[in-house]
Amino acid sequence: EGNLGRVQLSIQKAKSEGARYRVGPELELPGYGCEDHFLEVDTVEHSWECLAELLSGDATDDIVCDIGMPVMHGGVRYNCRVFALNRKILLIRPKLCLANDGNYRETRWFTAWQHPKKVENHRLPTSVATATGQLYVPFGDAALEFLDASLASETCEELFTPAAPHIQLALSGVEVFSNGSGSHHQLRKLNTRMDLIQSATAKAGGVYLYANQRGCDGGRLYYDGCACIAVNGEIVAQGEQFAVQEVEVVTANVDLDTVVGFRGAFQSMSCQAAASEKHPMIQVSFTLCCENGTSRVPSLPRPVRFHTPEEEIAFGPACWLWDYLRRSGASGYLLPLSGGADSSSTAAIVGSMCQLATAAASAGDERAAADVRRIAQLADGVPIPSPMEFAQHIFTTVYLGSENSSKETRSRSSSLATEVGSAHLDVKIDTVVAAIVAFFVLVTQRTPRFKVDGGSTTENLALQNIQARVRMVLSFVLAQLMPWVRGRNGFLLVLGSANVDEGLRGYMTKYDCSSADVNPIGGISKGDLRSFLRWGAEHLGFPTLASVEQAPPTAELEPIRDDYVQTDEEDMGMSYEELGVYGRLRKIARLGPVEMFKRLLHDWRDRGLSVAEIAEKVKRFFFFYSCNRHKMTTLTPSYHAENYSPEDNRFDLRPFLYNVRWPWQFKKIDEIVTQINKKV
Repeated sequence: EGNLGRVQLSIQKAKSEGARYRVGPELELPGYGCEDHFLEVDTVEHSWECLAELLSGDATDDIVCDIGMPVMHGGVRYNCRVFALNRKILLIRPKLCLANDGNYRETRWFTAWQHPKKVENHRLPTSVATATGQLYVPFGDAALEFLDASLASETCEELFTPAAPHIQLALSGVEVFSNGSGSHHQLRKLNTRMDLIQSATAKAGGVYLYANQRGCDGGRLYYDGCACIAVNGEIVAQGEQFAVQEVEVVTANVDLDTVVGFRGAFQSMSCQAAASEKHPMIQVSFTLCCENGTSRVPSLPRPVRFHTPEEEIAFGPACWLWDYLRRSGASGYLLPLSGGADSSSTAAIVGSMCQLATAAASAGDERAAADVRRIAQLADGVPIPSPMEFAQHIFTTVYLGSENSSKETRSRSSSLATEVGSAHLDVKIDTVVAAIVAFFVLVTQRTPRFKVDGGSTTENLALQNIQARVRMVLSFVLAQLMPWVRGRNGFLLVLGSANVDEGLRGYMTKYDCSSADVNPIGGISKGDLRSFLRWGAEHLGFPTLASVEQAPPTAELEPIRDDYVQTDEEDMGMSYEELGVYGRLRKIARLGPVEMFKRLLHDWRDRGLSVAEIAEKVKRFFFFYSCNRHKMTTLTPSYHAENYSPEDNRFDLRPFLYNVRWPWQFKKIDEIVTQINKKV
């Protein structure tokens, strides 16, 4: 129902701006993120019911509507584009190439159309046949030929393929291409997408319309919009990449004669077009162009807008958190705010979320205004609160300090909470920790000690883990009961704040504060978070972030002594910079221990490291990665932002029980080290 309403609203907006053709995102009626619900007949049936409702009214009158939905044809389920005009279906076009890597599993639910340039008849369901008066409609790989132009579509992944459909369509004389997409946000990814969109028509001419989902679709991904229109390789219109508004329509006036002129001057293309096998054309008695074309001024080329990585971190996870909050029924978020880089980054992102939501509501977005009042439990008609006032209603932070915590982190936690506007608690956990240790002593008659007090590594880790796990338990207790304490309804969602590098290394306690309801930074590297902290101190209005960034990362789980202060990188035995290198080589370059070692022999040749030292670093990483891999099975659902994420649920599918000695691989590394040293 919500998706149908958004489709209807987008068509209304397109009509009001004088558009003759409207293209929506991939699978927009059921939602792209249905996953295994696509296997249910209900999902297909409900999509047809929504389409029947669209076709029963005036939504498609005098505008070509290109709508994404699943369709069963010949007993096979396809991911389709349905073209409709004047309450009739013109064509159903199935997807030719399915996305099946990284976060995508389309072949689990759909089959790619196996018959290029072939059209069959599709029998419509009774409800749709009643609405349209049609029993059969064309189904297959075809284009639409109007009285004055031709139009065809490709879907998301097809744009990224080597033999993208728009090439053959251009050789068939099609002037207008559309792409209904379901593409997720990833740091620094937009330029790749925009380059492909521009190159789609820079080489063969034409008009390219790109529509994308925007928002959280119920999972770890944020679809980052950025609908756009390109003409002959130049962008003439571009939508927002991040926003809390549910519907955005991007329009442009284009002169199709420029496409004819562009292609006419490209003789090599003309020769290829003359020799190519043409796509089937569905004849449509309708004009895409306005009757008086001279009254419309063509939209001019414009530079593509790209966000910096710091802005992407500020806005992408913030919009994802907003969608998650308003759809979950929760009354806010609770964050254990330690005053360190990770939890402070998370607090800043929630602050950004409050800024975006209240700005949209104040600007007249009725949906955003209703959500702000509902979540903050404000009466209708009450003025929209400021970002800080809104945070006071919906965001609780808590400093869970211990005898090992420092004055500096406590001060930074309090200062940042004041700047963001959260309701802040300063809590000491020592009594709870002491009770657990006392229980252990009572049961075993043994007293564990920290390493600095003469204890073993096992004792040291156990005492640290008690503090970490107590914080998790107390966080969920506070999240459940603080609304009741304050006389409010509902519950709070607990936010985690472990970064992608810590997940890769396993530098976290299983079931500590890394275990939460959702984690907005779980796919972001430590290096990017530090850059974000510097940026956020100035641009988000949270100056405390600057001092957070300057402080050395520390878990503060061990006692501080004059001759010992715990730091993350010393604990891990590797730097965050090195972790980023290991992560990219392991996942993106797909290198195992031996090949990673060979690569780093070259990449790190100027670091002053011996061959044996590089070998030891690689072996140390794979040891800790493999012995901690089991922690990924319980990793909090995190915002996907980095393509070397170790997230076990769907992105990085590997075992969680390893032989941590890697006997064959490490033996091969040692042999290479010996060979190189002999040559020296």
